[in-house]
Amino acid sequence: MDNQRSISLLQFMADEGLVPSPEEEEKRKNAIQKLKQIVSSWIKKVAWQRPLPKHQIAVTSATILTYGSYGLGVHSSESDIDALCVAPFFASIAEDFFVVLHDMLKRRPEVSDIHCIKSAKVPLMRFKFDGISIDLPYARLNVLYVPENVDILNPFFMRNIDDTSWKSLSGVRANKHILQLVPNIEKFQSMLRCLKLWAKRRGVYGTLLGYLGGVHMTVLAAYVYQRHPDATLNALVVNFFQTFAFWPWPTPVMLQEGMLLTAVDTIETRSFMPILLPSSPYEYCHSNITKSTFYRIRTEFLRGHNMTRDLLKPDFIWDDVFEPFPYSKRYSQFVKIYLSSPNHYALGDWVGWVKSRFRGLLVILEGIQGFCDPNPTEYVDNEKTEPNVVFYWGLQPSKNNFMDIDLVKGEFMKIINNGYEGSPGRMELSILLASQLPKNALMMGL
Repeated sequence: MDNQRSISLLQFMADEGLVPSPEEEEKRKNAIQKLKQIVSSWIKKVAWQRPLPKHQIAVTSATILTYGSYGLGVHSSESDIDALCVAPFFASIAEDFFVVLHDMLKRRPEVSDIHCIKSAKVPLMRFKFDGISIDLPYARLNVLYVPENVDILNPFFMRNIDDTSWKSLSGVRANKHILQLVPNIEKFQSMLRCLKLWAKRRGVYGTLLGYLGGVHMTVLAAYVYQRHPDATLNALVVNFFQTFAFWPWPTPVMLQEGMLLTAVDTIETRSFMPILLPSSPYEYCHSNITKSTFYRIRTEFLRGHNMTRDLLKPDFIWDDVFEPFPYSKRYSQFVKIYLSSPNHYALGDWVGWVKSRFRGLLVILEGIQGFCDPNPTEYVDNEKTEPNVVFYWGLQPSKNNFMDIDLVKGEFMKIINNGYEGSPGRMELSILLASQLPKNALMMGL
């Protein structure tokens, strides 16, 4: 029965199109290869502007390293690529990366929708390359020559690097560590693909919305796989739900026993679900989890456990486990968050910035209502002519049925306006009953 369930889960994944086609894979590989060539030309150009001897200019080099879902081999056909530009010490982030490289990329016919996001925790450029969305942060190593497949787990390359570079490198380092720690990479990839789809379908995936992100899911899955190295795919998923349905939070999840923390990171122990990155020195995965989202995540772990624990259940099908969360049936009221800009280019920047501040809105709403479920799905209001993105967040009825939504908007606008450098768009907040939800949102599974 265990093997049968594993086979049916693999079939379910195939039916869902979770694994990209060979053509899509080739397109991604070509995009990364072209990016490497651009970065190689860029670093030579920068080197010529420095007082470096000609023989040093001749050997200097930079590279691109992938991480995130693509680096782990668990991306889907819709996934973006997390790619890190790694260069020698003499190339600055402010001038050489955000100006010189940006301009080189902008002139390429394959590149569109390029944005510089300098105020992010990890500053980066975001663009499309041959239609594939790419996030490109930057790291400088204290060397003249960066090998194409530089081993950033080697302490030699991590000497005396700046804080921004350290943060940018942490994702690549965590990926490499995890792939070294799991017993069978292929089985781990299948497990992680399943769990990420489950989290997305059940509405508990998305770091900016206070839910689990890719790195959280990766560490949790690796933790279970380490402890059950010979388990089938079905057994790994069953053990995942069992482990975290009853996990004694806020006890941290760590892949290696005896992981030591730095003084700064001890702040994260106050978070609801502390999860440690497996890199040295050890640090916590950044988290936006709140009281409401913590409750939702734990409820979904428990639901997953209850649905999968009985191996002999006669009518078991994986479709039930992955059934989309029924927001419109679960909540009678919603907060509608309407974001718009005069054009699509400006809208991308505006929505990205507001989403990065969503935790502030979530905490405000929790303070008034006690509970709020921030549905991560992005919708569009088709009745409006201006480019827009809409979110619908579920509310529980509370003793305080009245909510001054204008007051909430005013408080949230203070948070949004603090530090935004772009052209601000429009934001409207309103309260809707479930019966007032638009048909297109209901058709998209709201």
